[in-house]
Amino acid sequence: MAPDPHMMENDRSVRNWLTELELSHPLLIAGPCSAETEQQIMETAAALARTQVSFFRAGIWKPRTRPGGFEGVGAHGLKWLQKAKAEFGLPLAVEVANATHVKIALDHDIDVLWIGARTTVNPFAVQEIADALKGTDKIVLVKNPVNPDLALWMGGIERIYQAGVRNLGAVHRGFSTYEKTTYRNIPEWQIPIELKSRLPHLPLLCDPSHITGRRDMIAEVSQQALDLTYDGLMIETHPRPDEAWSDAAQQVTPGRLKAIFEDLRLRKKESTQENFIAEIDALRSRIDLADVKLLEVLGKRMRIAEEIGQLKKSQNVAILQNQRWVDVKQKMMREGAKKGLTREFVLQLFKAIHEESIAHQQMIMNPGEGTK
Repeated sequence: MAPDPHMMENDRSVRNWLTELELSHPLLIAGPCSAETEQQIMETAAALARTQVSFFRAGIWKPRTRPGGFEGVGAHGLKWLQKAKAEFGLPLAVEVANATHVKIALDHDIDVLWIGARTTVNPFAVQEIADALKGTDKIVLVKNPVNPDLALWMGGIERIYQAGVRNLGAVHRGFSTYEKTTYRNIPEWQIPIELKSRLPHLPLLCDPSHITGRRDMIAEVSQQALDLTYDGLMIETHPRPDEAWSDAAQQVTPGRLKAIFEDLRLRKKESTQENFIAEIDALRSRIDLADVKLLEVLGKRMRIAEEIGQLKKSQNVAILQNQRWVDVKQKMMREGAKKGLTREFVLQLFKAIHEESIAHQQMIMNPGEGTK
C-alpha cells in the first residue's frame, strides 16, 4: 500500500531541524546566485560570517531558461564551498536538479539541498531526487513550482517526505506570469499562506531575490514575508553584484544584506490584551460585512453578463470580445491605482471576474455542455 501523503500534516517531526537551531531571529540563507571563482566564494563567505547568516548558499549547477547563458561551474565549485565552511564555519546550501547532483552534494557533505522551481514542476524529476535522498538526515527545501500550482508544490514536498526525509522545508520564490508586473515573479501570497495552513509544522522561507528581480525591493518583500509569519529568508548576496555572472540585478552586497536584516521588524503572532482583541474583532466584523457586499455586487455583475450572453446568442456573436477585455483591464488598473490598489491585484481580480463572466455566458450560449 502506498504511504498516505497526508500523514505529514500531523507529523511535528518535520519542523525539528528549525527549532533545534534555537535562533533568536529568522533563519537567513545567503550567498551568491552562482559560485563563480574560489576568490569570490571566499570573499563572500568572509563577509557573511560577520552577519547573522545561518547557511551559506551558492549555485553550482544553474538551470537557465534558454541555452547559451552561464550554467554554473559544476561539481568542482563544491571544493570552494568546503574550503569556505572549514575556514568560516558556515553550513552550506546548494540547489540539486537530479539524482547525480544529490549524490555529489552528499559526497561533499552539503548541509542543505534545495529543489528549484524548474525541477519542482516535474514530478518525475522530484521522485528521482527523492529516491536519491533516502536515508539522509540533511535538510531538504522545496521551492514552489514556476506556475502557481499548490497541489504540485505539495506533491513535491510529499514525495521527499515519503522517501523518509524529515528535515523538510518550503521556499516561496514567486510565480511566473506573461503579464508585465512590478515583480520578476509575482508573489501570489495566498498560495504559500494556504500551504502554511495545510502544513503548519513545515518551515516556510521566502526568496525575495527571485520574487522581485530587483535589489531595491528586497527589503520590502522580506518585511512582507515576516509579517506573514514566514520562518526565514533566502537572499542572493554578491560582493560586487553588478559584475555577477548571473542574476546581477537581484543580488545585494553583504553590507546591504546586513542592513536589511537589522532593519526588519519582527511582529508578535498575536496579542492577549483585551483592548486589542475587542478592536480587532470589531474591525473584522466590518471586513465580513464588506465581503458579503462584494459577493452581492459580483452576483449582480454575473447576472448582467448572462444578459449579455443572451443578447450575443440572439445575434450569433462570439463570447470573447478581446478589445473590450483589453479596454476593461486598462481602465480598471487606472481606477484601482486611484484607490490605492496595486496593478497586480487589480489584474488578478479582473482576470478571475472575466473568466467567471465567460463561464456564465458559455452556459447561456451552450446550455447542457457545462463549464470549464
